[in-house]
Amino acid sequence: MAEFIQKHKLFSFYSTLMIIVVLIAIFAPWLAPGDAFSSNLSQALQAPSSQHWFGTDKLGRDVLSRIIYGTQLSLFMGVSIVVIMVSIGTIIGAVAGYFGGKIEMVLMRLADIMLSFPGVVLAIAIAGILGGSIVNTIIALSVVGWAKYARLVRSMTLKVRGEEYVTVTTGALDIGAIMIEVAGLSFLGFGAQPPTPEWGLMLNEGRQYLQTSPWLMAFPGMSILIVVAIFNLWSDSLRDVVDPKNQG
Repeated sequence: MAEFIQKHKLFSFYSTLMIIVVLIAIFAPWLAPGDAFSSNLSQALQAPSSQHWFGTDKLGRDVLSRIIYGTQLSLFMGVSIVVIMVSIGTIIGAVAGYFGGKIEMVLMRLADIMLSFPGVVLAIAIAGILGGSIVNTIIALSVVGWAKYARLVRSMTLKVRGEEYVTVTTGALDIGAIMIEVAGLSFLGFGAQPPTPEWGLMLNEGRQYLQTSPWLMAFPGMSILIVVAIFNLWSDSLRDVVDPKNQG
């Protein structure tokens, strides 16, 4: 273990940061210093202080507590969507690559159609039809994202190579990207709905108070930036670890 850590210092460092994020998500109910859901209008829009480190929102809810709970939701949605996308894409890609012929043509043309649309725009359209909710956000982003995995797995099936690391690192990298898309849909009103403590929704709720209470957007925005950066950097270092070309 010590030798592995010494050999892959960046991967070990980013893995530690990622584990911290996961632990924050798991233990959110115990780490949150206040109630993330109950309103207290007498403490509305308080600036950051020793009592409320990240201040309070328009309903008097502790912003730090809501950000901590938001870690739980963002991580759950990010991982869930990536797992669904990879699963659907792997099945479709493997079937297309194995059987070939008309089956491959139909499946790959379907994938091409999905890839021809701007992902976020298509996700907004689907979420708009289904209605804003956490479940519908997961469905919308999963429907949009499976196609690239289908093409990737089809290519790997045709080559019959032991390069599973490509799918692994692509999925890991997508967790950060999906978190941004989840936040974007919530910000636009197509994702999580009040009073859910979701970072994109918190940005939306705080934008009308940008001039008077900038912390309402600053802290959720920094949370998105930091967590997404951790997952992106970790996935890059993971690729270096599992890529056969870097072995030996």
